[in-house]
Amino acid sequence: MDAIHRGIEMGALGIESLAVAIILIATTHGTIGFIVNTRREVPDAYEQYKVRLGRALLLGLELLVAADIIRTVALEPTLPNVIILAVLVVVRTFLSWSLVVEIEGHWPWKR
Repeated sequence: MDAIHRGIEMGALGIESLAVAIILIATTHGTIGFIVNTRREVPDAYEQYKVRLGRALLLGLELLVAADIIRTVALEPTLPNVIILAVLVVVRTFLSWSLVVEIEGHWPWKR
């Protein structure tokens, strides 16, 4: 059973690492693209930058939520941990909605 717990923990850690890598790579790539587009005087360079960063952050947040769910449900499904998970999911969901509004200009359910 101990090996299973270690495997689940490593899986959750891998998902978190992937989320951080996606955010870092997308931020770097987006920033370089923004600088290039600004020098080329692309009219909507900032909008493109904002959308790229927003999408990367959304994906990163979703992966972080998945890692938290895996860790909480599979490893330590105690009431305090589930409550902490619920709070994290609510905060990250609010952040995701805020990013969608910033990117698309409307709430996710108003498509």
